[in-house]
Amino acid sequence: MAVNPNAKAPPASALLAEWPRAALTLGSLPFAWKELLAEPRGDGRPVLTLPGLVNSDLSNIVMRRYLDALGYRAYPWALGRNFGARAIGAEGERLFDRIAQVHDETGEKVTLVGVSLGGIMARIAAHRRPELVREVITVSSPFAGLPSATNVWRVFELVSGQRADDPAVRAMLEEASSPLPVPATAIWSASDGLVNGAICREPDCETARSVEVDSSHLWVQMKPEVLRAIAQTLGRSASI
Repeated sequence: MAVNPNAKAPPASALLAEWPRAALTLGSLPFAWKELLAEPRGDGRPVLTLPGLVNSDLSNIVMRRYLDALGYRAYPWALGRNFGARAIGAEGERLFDRIAQVHDETGEKVTLVGVSLGGIMARIAAHRRPELVREVITVSSPFAGLPSATNVWRVFELVSGQRADDPAVRAMLEEASSPLPVPATAIWSASDGLVNGAICREPDCETARSVEVDSSHLWVQMKPEVLRAIAQTLGRSASI
């Protein structure tokens, strides 16, 4: 799959709705927790969570606690805040080393769950170190389009130190969007106000599938519908 150069950023109306929709997500979580815990029990496999742009492991703490409660071993990426594409360059080795560390500690291939930019990095890691990765789950991750198809490209430029139109960024996305050598699931929302949902998925095939949810981009990883989709994906892949 090639990067879609024609995708546009979500409209201003969707962007303005992000905060109130995110607040509703947080408000709904306590009421959904008991039902979420009714999803199939985990098999103890290691799951490494990767945060989105500018975020740290704190942003994924609810996801990790949920996966731990189901019976998986959820790990933080432990690399501080995610400052963007430069983490795929020379600093990318830190991520690959972290995956190798979890792999060596558990003796198992690692499932990667990446939110937004973290999903792009997860896909690249799976391409470069497939012997360490069991599967990849991306959450609202714009791996199949350019930064211009998002409403955060200026922030991306500021914190990553790279221009959105940098050929290195295009090359990174071309790598991320190409079919993975491991199973992949893309969780995406057509009503996302920060990134175009069309660039957060790839065509379904034997090894790739997409799951549509109705969610804002902010705090998407705490949306009960998203947590349920992650749990059900892990349950489907128990035989991998």
